[in-house]
Amino acid sequence: MRNVHSFGAGQWIAPGPGARPIESAITGDVIAQAGNDTLDLQAMRAFARDVGGPALRAMTFHDRARMLKSIALHLRDHRKSLYDLSFDTGATQSDHLIDIDGGIGTMLVFASKGRREMPDGRVYLDGGIEQLGRDGQFIGQHICTPLQGVALHINAFNFPVWGVLEKLAPSLLAGVPAIIKPATATSYVTEACVRLIIESGLLPNGALQLIAGGVGDLLDHLDCQDVVTFTGSADTARTLRANPNLLSNAVRFTVEQDSLNASVLGLDAAPDTPEFDLFVQEVGREMTTKAGQKCTAIRRIMVPQAHVDPVIHALTDHLAKITIGNPREAATDMGALVSNRQKTDVLTKADQLGQEAEQVFGDPENFAMTQSKGAFLPPMLFHCPDPDTAQAVHDVEAFGPVSTIMPYRDLDHVVTLLDRGKGSLVASVITRDADIARDITMASACFHGRLYFNNRDSLAEATGHGAPLPHMTHGGPGRAGGGEELGGIRAVTHYMQRTAIQGSPDILSGITGQWVSGAAKTTGKLHPFTRPYADLAIGDTLASKSRTITLDDIDTFAHFTGDTFYAHMDEDGAQANPFFPGRVAHGYLLLSFAAGLFVHPDPGPVLANTGLDNLRFVKPVQAGDSIKVHLTVKAKTPRTAAYGEVRWHVTLTNQDDEAVAEYELLTMNA
Repeated sequence: MRNVHSFGAGQWIAPGPGARPIESAITGDVIAQAGNDTLDLQAMRAFARDVGGPALRAMTFHDRARMLKSIALHLRDHRKSLYDLSFDTGATQSDHLIDIDGGIGTMLVFASKGRREMPDGRVYLDGGIEQLGRDGQFIGQHICTPLQGVALHINAFNFPVWGVLEKLAPSLLAGVPAIIKPATATSYVTEACVRLIIESGLLPNGALQLIAGGVGDLLDHLDCQDVVTFTGSADTARTLRANPNLLSNAVRFTVEQDSLNASVLGLDAAPDTPEFDLFVQEVGREMTTKAGQKCTAIRRIMVPQAHVDPVIHALTDHLAKITIGNPREAATDMGALVSNRQKTDVLTKADQLGQEAEQVFGDPENFAMTQSKGAFLPPMLFHCPDPDTAQAVHDVEAFGPVSTIMPYRDLDHVVTLLDRGKGSLVASVITRDADIARDITMASACFHGRLYFNNRDSLAEATGHGAPLPHMTHGGPGRAGGGEELGGIRAVTHYMQRTAIQGSPDILSGITGQWVSGAAKTTGKLHPFTRPYADLAIGDTLASKSRTITLDDIDTFAHFTGDTFYAHMDEDGAQANPFFPGRVAHGYLLLSFAAGLFVHPDPGPVLANTGLDNLRFVKPVQAGDSIKVHLTVKAKTPRTAAYGEVRWHVTLTNQDDEAVAEYELLTMNA
């Protein structure tokens, strides 16, 4: 018997009154117990707010990103212990790669994005500067700062590791401590994962706590600084969503719930095409991975009328080759459902589907594991010949290895069927026809959180219909809950407050940690290119000498580069152009001359010019005009221990101090 402990206020707490038994999915035997009705949930919330939150907020985004990377690598080194436990949830080794390795990989992606896409500071900028006054002395900027509460993550049974880490990573990166509440059925795997994290010593105290059991009255005490995320059934989501305290305090509540996801075989994907074979493989994989216990699994299979029989034949052949059995055995392709209770629920839902669809594969009374006391089921495939009058196939989700094939006549028809799902996490379309992809997108994207297109061109790299990726939004409208997770840095901002700040350039520069046009500059005696990364300060500026542009410069540049565009070479043609007064200098000539005005030639801290952003040519320059440059340190971002990225604001002005070009230069500095 394994006792699944909670972790609260820095202490591991054994199961107590209210503990529930947990069965092995393989044998049906009780292997663990979890729960404790006497857990001091208010002390846990206070510990998160008073200890964990301040410690996380004292760190920069880059500090937190490095912390996430270290945690992920630590988990990766110890993942075998999680594999060994997870077999009893019914998961195979292939399933572990999705749940355990997938969760670790997700955390690594957030760590990388935190370093690459967020500043080494405590304020995240959301969008650009808005000029609110005529002369630029009153401006606005949207920023995001961490909420000062706790993120309560209530997770489902099917992904006891990925479900934790995909929510934990963005909340910690934002600077918000987390309390994890896993589903009891697989909580022993989550507890082992949390133990590995806590015992690593990589997290500050209070940043992560675990509830093995119920949340009691915790929801009644949250406020506007807290966040609740929930993954599970629509019924439970409705109960949580209706909590009076969550409503009255406008507590952020993100839901990922039931979803009747669909996959469409394109009209162009006839038998004997690579797309047809790909479709069968995708559907077969989604029906059997995690024994179909995935929120993104394919429940509705939509096929052109003429191809229904070939698809049924090919898919039944595919499913017949699936080996069902003990997930610890290497030859097993599909393990068990999480529990016999879940098995009973799936069979009940399958009976409902069977009222309007014919079962064409999978007999739960006659398959390899029929005599097992574990929660085994075969893949069960149904065929609904009339999806227009059917109800259950569009309303009932059997959360297991169950899916229904249905025919469609044309694109209008298939879009109607797709939308009858009333909102899903994902729909996939297997097609090589871009027109089909566009038409389905325009008609049906509003009903889906993600649209996945695949064909022979992308199949070698495609990640699969059912794979939520940390880079892309995971969630969906309507039946799917209306929530949103993942999506890169978007997920981090769910745990932050977006605030509009307004003031002078100096005020905004001081708040954001980035130089803003119009803010104070500092001109030193040393050329900034001779100063190491650490010595450069925001606002440090080089004011260059001026250089006069000659007609010979323009001619030489044109013939040397081959850019003989008429605006540079033909006086009459240029004058006829509404943008130019006559022959003008090339924009790239100005950039080249600007570099000559500000570059320091000697070896020094500047290691490389890695590009430029936001280039704008704002006023033409003619022969006889002169240009000069202001080069200002706009932002600094450390990249390694050896060098960091410096973002310089570059302004080119003419002899009348009018701006002729602006851009941001990126250099790597030692």
